[in-house]
Amino acid sequence: MKKVLGLLLVASLLSGCATLGTGRQATDTEGGALLGAVAGGVIGNQTGSPIAGALIGAGVGGLAGHAVGGQK
Repeated sequence: MKKVLGLLLVASLLSGCATLGTGRQATDTEGGALLGAVAGGVIGNQTGSPIAGALIGAGVGGLAGHAVGGQK
């Protein structure tokens, strides 16, 4: 349970930091970071390091969301 709460805390902190911009690209960046953090946390939990997985997932998801938002 502590791991899940830690994951949710990290995800919310990372999505809160991404709210500096406005518009479609910022929204896609936030969404990508949040989904990446959740997915990374779940995968990291299976390998024994959910926080590291969430951080890596948030970074990759944020970059992917930013790229997608830039193409729209």
